[in-house]
Amino acid sequence: MRIMLTIMYKNRIMEKAIAIIERASDGNYSIYMDADDLDYLVTGTGSTVEEAKKVFEGGYEDMRRVYAEEGRPFKEVEMTYKYDMASFLAYYSKVMSMAGLSRLTGINQQQLSHYVTGRRHPSPKTVEKMQTAIQAFAHDLGTVRFV
Repeated sequence: MRIMLTIMYKNRIMEKAIAIIERASDGNYSIYMDADDLDYLVTGTGSTVEEAKKVFEGGYEDMRRVYAEEGRPFKEVEMTYKYDMASFLAYYSKVMSMAGLSRLTGINQQQLSHYVTGRRHPSPKTVEKMQTAIQAFAHDLGTVRFV
């Protein structure tokens, strides 16, 4: 499966890669690249999503530096982060309450809590429902202008 998208960045072709964020059973977070057509791989782990992202992005910069030191061409990519449900809910719970998310998505607050803890996993239909509601909300926020 090809997951790379070509985009222009600073007058050069740059590809987009998917970085998957998942929460492990021990409560830690891991990030890995889902890019089979690159000749390098970057991963990161941490006790929070922020920490895992910092490690991941530091690993990407380290990889770029090593390639430069070795005189090898480095294929630059722009990362798009994809979250599993537990990681998303844990990461954004600082700015969204479960009650608010329940009102926004129409998904029972208790069910959302089960997703956060990993006790249950949402069906593909529920994932789509949440993603659609959250993206619509984000779009609405993007149109807000203050007087």
